[in-house]
Amino acid sequence: MKTDYLIVGSGLSALVFGALMAKAGKTVRVLEAHEHPGGFGHSFTMSKKYTFNAQLHYVWDCGEGHTVNRVLKKLGFDRTITFNRFDPDGFDRMRMPDYQLDIPSDSAELVRRLVALFPEAAENCQQFVKEIHAVRAGLRYLSPPIQPLELLGHLGEVYRALQYLNSTLQDAFDKFKLPQAAQTLLALQWPDFLLPPERLSFYAWVILFTGYQEGAFYPTQHFDRVINALVDVITQAGGEVLLNQKVTDFSIVDNTVTGAKAIDLLTHETHECLADTVICNIDPKQAAAKIGIEKFSKSIQRKLNYDYSPSNFMAYCVVQGIDLRDYGFGKSNTFHSGDLDLNVAFDRMYNEHDYSNPSFAITTPTLLTNYGGDCPPDCQIIEFLTVANYEYFNQLKQHAPKAYRHKKAEILESILDIIERDYIPNFRSYLVFKITGSPTTNEHFCYCPEGNSYGSSLTPQNMGLDRLNHETSLKNFYFCNASSGYPGFAPTFWTGALLYQRLSGDLILN
Repeated sequence: MKTDYLIVGSGLSALVFGALMAKAGKTVRVLEAHEHPGGFGHSFTMSKKYTFNAQLHYVWDCGEGHTVNRVLKKLGFDRTITFNRFDPDGFDRMRMPDYQLDIPSDSAELVRRLVALFPEAAENCQQFVKEIHAVRAGLRYLSPPIQPLELLGHLGEVYRALQYLNSTLQDAFDKFKLPQAAQTLLALQWPDFLLPPERLSFYAWVILFTGYQEGAFYPTQHFDRVINALVDVITQAGGEVLLNQKVTDFSIVDNTVTGAKAIDLLTHETHECLADTVICNIDPKQAAAKIGIEKFSKSIQRKLNYDYSPSNFMAYCVVQGIDLRDYGFGKSNTFHSGDLDLNVAFDRMYNEHDYSNPSFAITTPTLLTNYGGDCPPDCQIIEFLTVANYEYFNQLKQHAPKAYRHKKAEILESILDIIERDYIPNFRSYLVFKITGSPTTNEHFCYCPEGNSYGSSLTPQNMGLDRLNHETSLKNFYFCNASSGYPGFAPTFWTGALLYQRLSGDLILN
């Protein structure tokens, strides 16, 4: 049966788009190769009692009137899908030798804390924080849907933001001559980007840093509640979310995409699905390769020439017989570095594969909501995240499986050594479950090329105003994913809603 919209892939932006269209009365069919919908937003259960989210840890832009809230209101979920806010006095806890800083929501308080740590650089710190928010103000007017009159009325802010178009975070640090330790404390949430300051787009850092200052959140009923609700909107409106359906090719007539061909990974049967409009949630470069890159315009071909983001190492752990709150954990994330220079730390781990002194993130989802459900009541979940090189891990897995397993165990042991030394004595004695994931794990379960975590890498080259968007140059065919929008929970809501708004004419974002 031909549908109004065929969506290839069930990542969060695709599910948002599909749910909005289904709510508007359109017929929607989603094809997903994985056994779970949601892409990096999906959750999985181990040992029949521990539930982990694949990649999401905390989110922003969820407050009243913000992007996520607007979409949920449109779908009628703003009362049933709610979010708990992280501690506004310190939603990110930065920890390194001789220094620590809790990042607060209030910018004046952030400046006060920075000045207390670095009194000799008080003016530099004040000016840098001021610049962060000035650039963010300008970027708001440059974000789609662009309102020309508003842009013209705020040319000063826009011009200020445009000065950083090709800047890295390191460029901004250097401009304001921040002390090295101050740079590290402010950039220590680098696992959120998997890039060090010398490679990370200043725009990407500003957007995320200020977004979390406005409110860092975690879903009250965990992330699977969000994914399941979006799926339910589609299916209850008569649509379909078909799992274990791997798209092998797209159907094209002249310059128009009319559908997709897929194989059922369980029955191995092949079939073709037709639609008036096809939405591509899989990686744009992979989709273009299936279709034929030469079929796209030169402009789109150029935009498709992006680098993938680095990938990550994850450790999902469960503890019993201990309350992590007794050791300072709670409604916040903790970021640790043993190095003063994050550029050096990144290079050592990513290029030298040396994790003897790792920089990493710690998150405790069980403590972020009283809802429960992710583990038994007498247990708590704690997770660790750092960067990892796909090519290195792929080679190990392909040619030296024992060394591959050993390397993952080695990284976790290095992290646990630090946890026991600096955070929780005898931590290992409380561990009742642990499982690790590498870049190849991401590739296998989330079908992301090279195990990338964010689609295109968040460098200045990939974050420019002319980056890939929904446009494909083919008729009735649109991109809708992290590489054609922006990565992360709130940005994928924005990406899906923006495409819905464009194709339906129904305004949600303004």
